[in-house]
Order: sequence, then structure tokens, then C-alpha cells
Amino acid sequence: MAAIPSSPWILSPRDRPPCRARLFCFPHAGGGATAFREWQGLALAGVEVCGVQPPGRENRFHEPPLTAMPALVEQANAALRPWLDVPFAFFGHSLGALLAFETARRLRRERGPLPAWLFVAGCEAPARFRAADPPLHTLPRDRFLDELRRLKGTPEAVLRNAELLDALLPLLRADFAVLETYRYTAEPPLACPLTAFGGLEDEQVSPDSLAAWEAEATAGFDLHLLPGDHFFPRTSRDTLLEIVNGHLRFLVGTATEGTAP
Repeated sequence: MAAIPSSPWILSPRDRPPCRARLFCFPHAGGGATAFREWQGLALAGVEVCGVQPPGRENRFHEPPLTAMPALVEQANAALRPWLDVPFAFFGHSLGALLAFETARRLRRERGPLPAWLFVAGCEAPARFRAADPPLHTLPRDRFLDELRRLKGTPEAVLRNAELLDALLPLLRADFAVLETYRYTAEPPLACPLTAFGGLEDEQVSPDSLAAWEAEATAGFDLHLLPGDHFFPRTSRDTLLEIVNGHLRFLVGTATEGTAP
């Protein structure tokens, strides 16, 4: 396999396994690729787990974050292209689910390789997506912090640390701007299976809005509700990955035989 140029967009294992397929993981708003670092140890043999790292976070902290979905999709698409030399799947959580979905559609418009499976978690179907009103990313600091506490995605220790908050708030506002300015455009469904995950205690995303993802893919759909709130991929990680692995077994087997799925 030819060497792939490194990219700040892709966080791959330091000791890269023999790669028959890749699972690209897109993080939630304010999150980063290191959320998926431990997934490699739970992935199927032959599957390389690659965290997608948009600018403005973790090792890209000193880069300005992007504030609109089209720019994120354009740059993610360009960065991923050299890594799509084997069968692959996309997983996205919350904002990451929309980014994974729109990146797949961008690849299709450009006649590029398409994911063999799309996994979305904690995100209502794009056709039903509605931004907060008023937009959270424009709220004054105190009200914005109240919303972060309500969403339960930012540790209280961070919310009480003024220095950490000053560093983190621009990224959070930027990511919420991406969500709150997102506009869905109807296109034909993707020609791949789609699996949606939700949290049983998630107050933000209803089962009905998750079920509506079925309209975005034509090769099969399933929905799984797991214990936990909006951040159930952390607390129900092992169960989630069991389901992902079960769906990807055909992909590794197909890749082993040297044919595309």
C-alpha cells in the first residue's frame, strides 16, 4: 500500500494496524478526534480508526475554527481523498453526523469513492434539522454558559475555569454557528446502508427525528437507542462499537478478498 501523506485533518493510530478498511469518525461540537483514540483497540482486526480533526481544537488549537458547513465539507473532502484508497465507513456524532453526511454527498457529487456505511449518532435527520431560536452562538457569555450547562457536554470544572473558558469559547461558538446556519438541500438518498444511534435519555434528539434518517439512504436502515444522554457514545461506547463492528464485518471480508463493497 502506498504511503499516504499526513494531514492535520486525520488522527490515525501511531502504530497503524494492517489496514483493510477505515472508519472515519467525526466529532461533536466542541469535541476533537482524540475522543476516538481508544476505539482502535475495540475495532475489528483490519479496520483503521481515523479521527477527523477540524481546525481550532486539540493539536489544531492555534488555527481559527471554521464557522460554516460548506467550508468544513470542502476542506474535509480534500483532506480525506488520499485516505480513501481502501473501503471505508463514516461515523459522526451530533455536528459530526451532519458533517459526515454532507461530506459523503460532496464525494458523490464529485464522483469520488463513497462510504460503504454511514453511522450517525445523536443528531436529528438533516431534513428535520432546526436550529435553536434565538441562535446560541450569538448569546452573551453568561447565557451561553447557561446553555452549555443545560447541554451537559462541557465539564463543570471547565465552566468554572475562566482561563480554560476563554480558550474554549471561540471554538464552541464557531461550532454552534456551523450547526445554526446549516441548511439542508434535498438530494437523492445515498446508495449505502445507514445506521442511526440515539440516547435513551437524550432530551435534544427524539427517536422520531432519528428514524427520519431512513429517507437519506437506500441500501438499508436500522436504529438503535442506547443508555445515556446526548453524549451516550461515551457511556455506551462498547455497545455502540459492537453494533458498528457487526455491520462492518462484511466490509473487512470484502476488502480481504480485494474487491470493493
